[in-house]
Amino acid sequence: MKDILEIRWHGRGGQGAKTAAQFLAEAALDMGKSIQAFPEYGPERAGAPVRAYTRISDGRIDTHSGVTNPDGVVVIDHTLLEAVDVTEGLGDDGFLIVNTSESVDFIRRKTNYKKGKIAVCDATKISLETLGISMPNTPMLGALLRVRPIVPREVLENEVRKKFLKKIGEEKTEANIKAIKRAFEETQLG
Repeated sequence: MKDILEIRWHGRGGQGAKTAAQFLAEAALDMGKSIQAFPEYGPERAGAPVRAYTRISDGRIDTHSGVTNPDGVVVIDHTLLEAVDVTEGLGDDGFLIVNTSESVDFIRRKTNYKKGKIAVCDATKISLETLGISMPNTPMLGALLRVRPIVPREVLENEVRKKFLKKIGEEKTEANIKAIKRAFEETQLG
């Protein structure tokens, strides 16, 4: 059995893949886990494809490279399904979560990911309705916890409060919490 949970995040620069990876890791750290969270991108500007990674373990993490065989993949921007093989290295027992208004069956056909779990969540719509901007990263955290309860949602929400309260204020912080909760409830599994 694998002792390190590895998640690969796909997004575009400015969509918060790095921040989402970090929030998840730091929530796990709050629970006494060992963690890593880091992005991978070149000199590209906002809008270019980026990857971010999260590793969580009860023990020491000695690996210091990108995640090539993830347990799960979170796709923050569905347009990347056309440009990147988001399922690369994802095993038959993994999970794929996509920010889209399309169905699970559509994503299964589109990605040809046959055996693992697939979930969809319209995180863009949720972020527009709760935050007033298209920032789908925090709703995708709620979708992830629906598919795989890595940490209790309350622990993640407290991490978001801790990081955002001084930075963006109480109203916007609570809107992010609301977006996480909505995504958790609205995510479709298949």
